[in-house]
Amino acid sequence: MQAGADALRRRDPAAARPLFERVVGARPGEVAAWYGLALACRGLGDARGQIDALDRVLNGDPGHLPALLMKADHFAQTGDGRAADAFYRAALARAPAAGTLSPELREGLRRAERQSAQYAKSYQDHLHAALAAAGFEAGKSSPRFSHALDLLAGRKQIFLQSPTAFFYPELPHRQFYERSEFPWLAALEAETAAIRDELLQVVADDSAFRPYIQSDGARPPMDYGALLDNVGWSAFYLIRSGSVVAEAAARCPRTVRALAAAPLTDAPGRTPAVLFSLLRPGVRIPPHTGYTNARLICHLPLIVPEGCGLRVGNETRSWTPGEALIFDDSIEHEAWNTSDRLRVVLLFDIWRPELSAEERTLISALLGAVGTFGGGDWV
Repeated sequence: MQAGADALRRRDPAAARPLFERVVGARPGEVAAWYGLALACRGLGDARGQIDALDRVLNGDPGHLPALLMKADHFAQTGDGRAADAFYRAALARAPAAGTLSPELREGLRRAERQSAQYAKSYQDHLHAALAAAGFEAGKSSPRFSHALDLLAGRKQIFLQSPTAFFYPELPHRQFYERSEFPWLAALEAETAAIRDELLQVVADDSAFRPYIQSDGARPPMDYGALLDNVGWSAFYLIRSGSVVAEAAARCPRTVRALAAAPLTDAPGRTPAVLFSLLRPGVRIPPHTGYTNARLICHLPLIVPEGCGLRVGNETRSWTPGEALIFDDSIEHEAWNTSDRLRVVLLFDIWRPELSAEERTLISALLGAVGTFGGGDWV
């Protein structure tokens, strides 16, 4: 091994090769010797011998950074960009902190970044040319197809439903639904001004709002950081855990009537929930998921200053007063208010449209039974 390394340092691959071959003949699992043999074969122009040796290195140590870079460089030189990119990306994914690497490896990783970016652009140009020939137009063609294209290109990350308690199978993983899919929604949006007037009367009584996340001695605290028992994110409930809050509902009769046609969820002791959700200036709700994917969350925006937003999965939308946002809260989501004013939406939960009447009845019964078992809410 030492003699082979010395020969490589002297730039004498012909002398190094038989020395490393002796080592791997006696110790086939010696990764360092296989890498030395790969270097010697490269110096001699033996591409087949180099690749065979590199494969033995990576079989023994899949994260061997110099071997990954050498194999990527080999494929780049032979014109196989797809294979080269695969090994460059593997090297970048496995690279430790730059400060722990030799100058040679740091330069290798910089080369990997440049080459990988070039291959990614060439790949996307190739795909877009083929799609254009098939009639694809960005911004005009199927939004679902555009989403798939972003996922394939790595511009977006895949987010799936991950409810904290109850998962209902075979429902589509959709981050946002469109307003046009809910015929009853237009009548609710038409009442925005009246609902906002009622909200403003409640907001004038600031003590009416309570922290959205509150301590419960019978349950471990949810991980919302500083928002636990914090009025920065607060709520004024009209319906809570399936029960009308009589005093609150009496203060907002137009709001209650406006929701009459909405397919609110119905699980005794749990849903529906109808509330004014208030986010104070500078507050950010951390990423989280809801308890079930059998429902959707609706926001009717009422007070929305600049600097507010909602991310669901890999898509971010802003609120527009009077235009509802409907989303699946079992997919990771977060919200923020970077302005110096309040942000308030009317929030309520509805059944997913894909569920049949029978399924809704059975889910309602199931969640109701879960909630009453043992005298407490188990979900």
